Amino acid sequence: MGGAYSSLLALDLIKAAPVHPFDLHKGTEGKKVIILGAGLAGMTAAYELNKLGYECTILEARDRVGGRCWSIRGGSTNIETEHGAHTAAFDKGLYFNAGPSRIPHHHELSMHYCKEFGVQLEVYNNINEAAYYFSEGNGPLSGKKIRKREIHNDVRGYMTELLAKAIDQGQIQMAMTKDDVEKIVHYLEAEGGLDRDKLYKASARRGYKVPPGVYEGEYSEAYPLMDILSSGLMEPDFYNVAEYTYELQMTMFQAVGGMDMIAKALGERVKPAVNLGAEVSSIKNTDTGVKVVYKTAAGEKEIEGDMCICTIPLPVLSYIDHNFSGTVTRAIDYATYNKTGKIGLQFKRRFWEEDERIYGGITHTNNELTQIFYPSNEYQSNKGVLIGYYNFGDKAERVGELSYAEREKLALEKGAMIHPQYNNEFENSFSVTWHKTKYNMGGWAEYNSQTRESIYKVLLEPEKNVYFAGEHMTYLNAWMAGAFESARSVVAEIHTRVSGQNFKYPKTTG
Repeated sequence: MGGAYSSLLALDLIKAAPVHPFDLHKGTEGKKVIILGAGLAGMTAAYELNKLGYECTILEARDRVGGRCWSIRGGSTNIETEHGAHTAAFDKGLYFNAGPSRIPHHHELSMHYCKEFGVQLEVYNNINEAAYYFSEGNGPLSGKKIRKREIHNDVRGYMTELLAKAIDQGQIQMAMTKDDVEKIVHYLEAEGGLDRDKLYKASARRGYKVPPGVYEGEYSEAYPLMDILSSGLMEPDFYNVAEYTYELQMTMFQAVGGMDMIAKALGERVKPAVNLGAEVSSIKNTDTGVKVVYKTAAGEKEIEGDMCICTIPLPVLSYIDHNFSGTVTRAIDYATYNKTGKIGLQFKRRFWEEDERIYGGITHTNNELTQIFYPSNEYQSNKGVLIGYYNFGDKAERVGELSYAEREKLALEKGAMIHPQYNNEFENSFSVTWHKTKYNMGGWAEYNSQTRESIYKVLLEPEKNVYFAGEHMTYLNAWMAGAFESARSVVAEIHTRVSGQNFKYPKTTG
């Protein structure tokens, strides 16, 4: 499926990925920019600045590029603050994306860079009606794995039945003609699969008890509305509003071979500028520029430049020595990042495909797992890695406190309630808790209306010769597009300041 993107373009099924103009002119030779962090934002800034003639140096504390754009493979190692280092033992060719795993089709800058760097894309199956809902608790449907299509169609049917009856009986006062009312009722009948009496009955939409073949199939029976409600399947853990979210609407893409292919391709283009194993300990504005002190295996070093782009996550930056103003310091110190974690589970065979006909998509739970992600690649191959949990907030905090072995045990015990095949097919695991991962200390930035004013707007402005960049400096938090957009915006600001060119980074149009 590596050619899926180009094929869809050729068929005019999706819009091409041109991006807003970035028409900057060279003429700044000799200016030195220090970039802190070799994640997507830092490397993109260096990539664009190099085109304009700037001399860039990237300092990266890790032994790899990419930051949170990271695919876990056999040999991958992570260090958590309380649990130390651990190394993945996945078979060759197997991986899971610990960080970003999806690209919305309308994130034009992400699509643009993938095309520019020659990164092949394939369709990511974000929505799969064959995946499950699983509710722990009370109620007749609790403790049972239920296909999402069953709940979706039953709830849609019952809701449209209630609304159609209310409109038909004149219980909803609306300024409409009789003809308009009939049109709405007919729409509800079609949308919900109602019969002539405006009652919801099970149909092929929700699946079959006995599938059709040579003989006629037998529909599965609809769950009573009160059973769905009392079993917790209409509570927030199972709202399907996420599927309506703009960023999660199909078509979505992923990089063939792992999302870190994007980081690796970008890293190759700025390779001479990258210094790995360089942990920043001090950032100071000077009268003429910026001085940065950093630690390496060979000892402490320092570097000076005309300007600095800092992409270090704010919870990490908060503990680095600097001479920023009190306003900027407070903004950095009070920034909030999401707590989140993932675990990849390797299995001997892809039982979710072979036994349960699940190809990609997400199972939702109300327990600590929150979500199980099925791989959208290498369908019908032998072994596979699925994401055994992807959790957030309080659940991620509780699971993150567990040791690596305890997390694996939890994922297997809870997962086996949905997929008993776990007990016989499991081979090994690897977990990442981002809010405990050294050099990250969080998944992504979180803002509300107040902190957009007190933190975000403060850091949008340069602190003398230091500029801040990353997904946390956009409204695209958690998305790779945020890193790309922020990098370009800061490059435009720096180049405008240095060259005097009157260029204002435009708003996105996608």
